[in-house]
Amino acid sequence: MANKKLLILAGDGIGPEVMSQVLRVVDWLAKKRNLVFDISEGLVGGCSYDKFGTPLSDQTLEAALAADAVLLGAVGGPKWDSLPFEVKPERGLLRLRKDLKLFANLRPAFVFDALAEASSLKTELVTGLDIMIVRELTGGVYFGEPRGIETLPNGERRGVNTQVYTTSEILRIAEVAFELAKKRGNKVHSVEKANVMESGLLWREEVQKLRDAKYPEVALEHMYADNCAMQLVRNPKQFDVIVTDNLFGDILSDCAAMLTGSLGMLPSASIGAADAKGNRKALYEPVHGSAPDIAGRDIANPLATLLSFAMMLRYSFDMEEDALLLEKAVKTVLDGGLRTGDIMQPGKAKVSTSVMGESIVRELNKLV
Repeated sequence: MANKKLLILAGDGIGPEVMSQVLRVVDWLAKKRNLVFDISEGLVGGCSYDKFGTPLSDQTLEAALAADAVLLGAVGGPKWDSLPFEVKPERGLLRLRKDLKLFANLRPAFVFDALAEASSLKTELVTGLDIMIVRELTGGVYFGEPRGIETLPNGERRGVNTQVYTTSEILRIAEVAFELAKKRGNKVHSVEKANVMESGLLWREEVQKLRDAKYPEVALEHMYADNCAMQLVRNPKQFDVIVTDNLFGDILSDCAAMLTGSLGMLPSASIGAADAKGNRKALYEPVHGSAPDIAGRDIANPLATLLSFAMMLRYSFDMEEDALLLEKAVKTVLDGGLRTGDIMQPGKAKVSTSVMGESIVRELNKLV
């Protein structure tokens, strides 16, 4: 593992604070598991603009392209709200996704038993919840052409965005979903609006063809996006893997996130196509934002970033045992009653960002 290259992009706001807790675990892996990463660090987002005048420098992009995986903290904040659109902090993240060709966004939504009561749904509906939303990330209405705002001859203005997908775009994201399902509950829900959208009909037909030809052992159900949103809050545990397009994935993944009770607990991964050796470019990041209002106060929740690192161990480095160790350590700490402010519950112990990180490392020591 000594030659595995990991690029750390802590970013803005609470990014550096939560990332420092990941580096504790990286250090622990080196000392206790003899797993050493070749780590480099770079700037992205507002901090990159402050230093280089761009939210992502060519040098950082080159480092990302050369890395085996990228771990990102968060970008953005009100400090940079007045910047021109093309240099806003978020453009750095979008450029990373685009240039690394990351087409599949993996958004797990799982509920730790200790936090089930924090969900806005009844406890029995979310206890044991573990679903994965696979969102297509580089196509669809967010990128389709034509697009823009125009003035019509009668003086009215018209906004245009185009929903467009090709067979190859649909097949590659569906394949990711089926492969994940084989390692999980062996069930996929493919979500679109085939009843009113031709692109949705194409999506449904191509996903079904792929399943029939290559994954007959995986159960496949088709579901309209509006029904899926309703079912997520009605009976979320019916789902295992949900695969959907860019727009619906954006909406449904945030809906699923709130089933868990806190955005501060959720990781994510964005992955590209496999090369000849089976390796994929990948970017891992917590779902939460930069939270500038609490930055520098040592009160942010680092668990989503730590769980993003666990996803990286699993999907980029095939280190399933170590990923499970880290996830078990998180579960044990939560079961023991430690909480950061965002997930605080009556009768539990409120701790800082750094104390939470220290506690995770202590549990890792016990586990090995």
